[in-house]
Amino acid sequence: MKRAYFNWSSGKDSALALYKIQQQKEFEVVKLITNVNEDYQRVSMHGLHEDLLAAQVKSIGLPLEKIKFPANVTMDLYNQKMKIKTAALKADGLNYAIFGDIFLEDLKAYRDKKLAEVAIEGVYPLWKKDTKDLLQEFLSLGFKAITVCVNAKLLGEEFVGRVIDEQFIKDLPESIDVCGENGEFHTFVFDGPIFKKPVEFVIGEKVKKSYTLNDDDSDNCHQDSNEKVKNYDSSFWYCDLKLN
Repeated sequence: MKRAYFNWSSGKDSALALYKIQQQKEFEVVKLITNVNEDYQRVSMHGLHEDLLAAQVKSIGLPLEKIKFPANVTMDLYNQKMKIKTAALKADGLNYAIFGDIFLEDLKAYRDKKLAEVAIEGVYPLWKKDTKDLLQEFLSLGFKAITVCVNAKLLGEEFVGRVIDEQFIKDLPESIDVCGENGEFHTFVFDGPIFKKPVEFVIGEKVKKSYTLNDDDSDNCHQDSNEKVKNYDSSFWYCDLKLN
């Protein structure tokens, strides 16, 4: 099989993409790679604490490597650190990088351009699939996920800290992609066919945070949606989960 690493966001698209890759048996996923905010010990953009990430990947049963970035990091530093890491992965014989992206063309082009610099090929098992079909497949397979971050400009506080289910889908405004592919929301997957056992957690407080983002902000390059952000104030609702 072809040796690969998987860009793990901790969310539902990553989980479904990993499941599909494991079922296809063309690629051997050697390790998971996750970007984390070293100042807050949380997964980039998702706001998920590292201890929950650790419990999640332990249940999945794959090694995890973290790429740590400060809270305030320029795109130049982001690209520099990512090139060093991908070059090291290539040197370890990992010639393929797997992502859970679905339809963001500019993001895929950015990824492929950067990977080509170190002769790694991007693999996208969910690419161009209908997001409604993907979410239905996710649920039918027995995956379980909860929203941990929502874009406050697009969704209210009531959408964060909610388990993804049929009612959640019905409640989403028509303008929102059901997989949150445009960055509308981010999730934490805590159970499903790739897990040995569910991750037990309790729901903590909900907090609204606002940021002034610009072209140099590293969150433009987080692993799940990577939407391009141009100088504007962004607000997000976060739901803090804690290990049970």
